[in-house]
Amino acid sequence: MANILALTRSQPQRTLAAGEALIEAGDTGGDLYVLEEGRLRVTREGIDIATISEPGALIGEMSVLLGDDHSASVRAETATVVRVIEDALPFLERTPLMALHVATLACARLEETSRLAVQFAKEAEGPPDHSVFGRLFGALTAQPVRG
Repeated sequence: MANILALTRSQPQRTLAAGEALIEAGDTGGDLYVLEEGRLRVTREGIDIATISEPGALIGEMSVLLGDDHSASVRAETATVVRVIEDALPFLERTPLMALHVATLACARLEETSRLAVQFAKEAEGPPDHSVFGRLFGALTAQPVRG
């Protein structure tokens, strides 16, 4: 599969200083970002959920694909450079290899979330119920409702 950085080389760059926000939770989505260099911290509802430092990593794909506002904030921990794909959905439609990268990433994240949910349920010594584990399993298996 072609390299994400090569596929986005023609897209404009954005440079962020340490501490600068790339995305704020609740902001309207639509743009996709590709990390070229630096380190980003992802925070949701005050909880740090990820550090992104691998060149070629995608940021903002959930809001692009779901058509939702951003669910998390993303800030630069160090000086950071990203490629910006504005109005990313048409770009993905025109660039099937990039769309495949996004789909692969989404599946990998779902697989990891699923694996963790099973691990948590086993540690709780029981089947999923109406607890947080039951709600998590329900969310993983629910069909999305779009209007």
